[in-house]
Amino acid sequence: MKDNKYKQEISNIHKRYANRPCSIDANLYSMLRASFYMEIQERERAMIKLLSLISPLDNKKILEIGCGNGDKILQLLNLGFEPSNIIGNDLLPDATKKARSRLPSAINIIDGDATKLDFEPNSFDIVYQSTVFSSILDDNFQKLLANKMWQWVKPGGGILWYDFTYNNPANPDVRGVPVKRIQELFPHGKMKIRKVTLAPPINRLVTKIHPSLYTIFNALPFLRTHVICWIGKA
Repeated sequence: MKDNKYKQEISNIHKRYANRPCSIDANLYSMLRASFYMEIQERERAMIKLLSLISPLDNKKILEIGCGNGDKILQLLNLGFEPSNIIGNDLLPDATKKARSRLPSAINIIDGDATKLDFEPNSFDIVYQSTVFSSILDDNFQKLLANKMWQWVKPGGGILWYDFTYNNPANPDVRGVPVKRIQELFPHGKMKIRKVTLAPPINRLVTKIHPSLYTIFNALPFLRTHVICWIGKA
């Protein structure tokens, strides 16, 4: 990418994250809300199935791109990863500051642009991203980051991916990443893909009535808006 275009996309990503609902209304993504709790439970069950492909986890090194305030790293700890084997990265300094305050000191949290991280090839068993690529609207920047992630993964490891696949007409700051695009980004990966996550507007509506309605509505695949993938590296 040309330098000016690259810098502009970095600036735009900052703005997009600032405009996300979780930045404006933290309560929207509170574990005390049934809608969010049910979504997290479903995603974690799907993640466990994929991570079983590479278990045990206590000796696996993992890098999370876009770690935010550390919520997902806390899940990784509960799943069995050792703190010293976890590295988190986020573009936003406020997010990494909060992550450091919440997480064990053995976890390395790194500020800044992920494409500038200086890791040797084959450094990690897993590189994890969750709803990062949907905030990158420049195709070349997406490809640059995907290439870096693939380079860092060891043979026998893989990319753990979670993101939504559909555009949101009400939010021009994000763009869905369909399965075809994931395959373009990682053409040499062996993919295991699961559709997950009840469409958030439906989720928030039905779980107000009763949390169990999440499972009932989510049984319809066309109401699921995200995918979770294991992209294996031979």
